[in-house]
Amino acid sequence: MKVRQNLYIDRELSDALGALVIRRGSNKSRIVNEALKSWLARRASKEVDDLLKVRLDRISREIGACRRDIEVVLEALSLFVRYQLTVTAPLPEADAAALATGNARFERFIAQLGRQIATGKRTLDTADAA
Repeated sequence: MKVRQNLYIDRELSDALGALVIRRGSNKSRIVNEALKSWLARRASKEVDDLLKVRLDRISREIGACRRDIEVVLEALSLFVRYQLTVTAPLPEADAAALATGNARFERFIAQLGRQIATGKRTLDTADAA
């Protein structure tokens, strides 16, 4: 048994439904009935859940890879710093010229780091190209 329903839909949806009726050779009631039945069967959530699950899985893998890469970089940096501090002799306090040179080098290093971070330029990219 069919029940008559009086529904209001947007003009754009009505036009699209009319075009679909012409292409499929069906009627508006049947198309709306099938679409509503399909939507109620899946509650419009399974499809969204499936799409989100795939995206969340991909994001989780990417975050894991980033975390691994960061750990490698931090370990390499800590090993380099430890090695450098181990093999470099301390400067005598009286050697003001050497201290000034060291401070100037450090300031240039910080400035270069700031420029590269600001521009997004990576040292590894330029080393690979050479």
